[in-house]
Amino acid sequence: MEMTLRARLDALGDGVHRLRLADGRAVVAKRRCAAPPGFFAVEAHGLALLRDAHALRVPDVAAVAEDALVVADLGRGRPDRSAWERAGAALARQHARIGDRFGLDRDGWCGDSAQANTPMDDGWRFFAECRLLPQARRALDAGRLGAGDVASIERLCAGLPARVPAQPPALLHGDLWSGNLHACGDGELALIDAGAVHFGWAEAELAMLTLFGEPPEPFFAAYHEAAAVDQGWRGRAPLYNLYHLLNHLNLFGSAYLAAVRGALRPLR
Repeated sequence: MEMTLRARLDALGDGVHRLRLADGRAVVAKRRCAAPPGFFAVEAHGLALLRDAHALRVPDVAAVAEDALVVADLGRGRPDRSAWERAGAALARQHARIGDRFGLDRDGWCGDSAQANTPMDDGWRFFAECRLLPQARRALDAGRLGAGDVASIERLCAGLPARVPAQPPALLHGDLWSGNLHACGDGELALIDAGAVHFGWAEAELAMLTLFGEPPEPFFAAYHEAAAVDQGWRGRAPLYNLYHLLNHLNLFGSAYLAAVRGALRPLR
């Protein structure tokens, strides 16, 4: 990292800042003085994996440090129907990038939660042991979830092969709620905040896109046209999204308890 940029970052507090570099490039700097070790390096690696898929746009990384990540400023615009269609087809291309195993060669972050990516051949085991069970037991230890709820999640994990069809390990953004599908200045859609990238179930990625608002129908129509995905994924969305609701319960507290139990109730 060049000294001038380092000095400018040192003058900033935690948060997201728009800057212009000495060479004229507009950038976004994410600063976190007390970031966990490797936090931003993981995100930079995730962006590189997504870029290599040649699918959705991702911002170029200008600099990375223990306490900051600096990426190209993509601007902010409004996507039209054709932009949504291109984004849906692009996400299908990303999901067509199939890995050798579920997980990744390093652990990641889903928001501020550490996310294990232990490589596994079995997607059901991966989703149970690296996603649902760690979040459920963390919530139990913190007094945010009852023992009966955790027992229900453990039974759910034991029965995953009967509930979830076999799927290959696809390249996922991993935290793809609508806010991380960013509308650029020219209206094209891009992926941001890539700390949770791993190889997992494509259906789980689609499910999260429906959790906090969702893209318009042309996006999903283009995705379904381009990808050989079982369109019954929407019926399984509550199961996949249970992971993210548990994560929100752990990060933000009891306001998410009803949502966790609501997702879990029909799965018991």
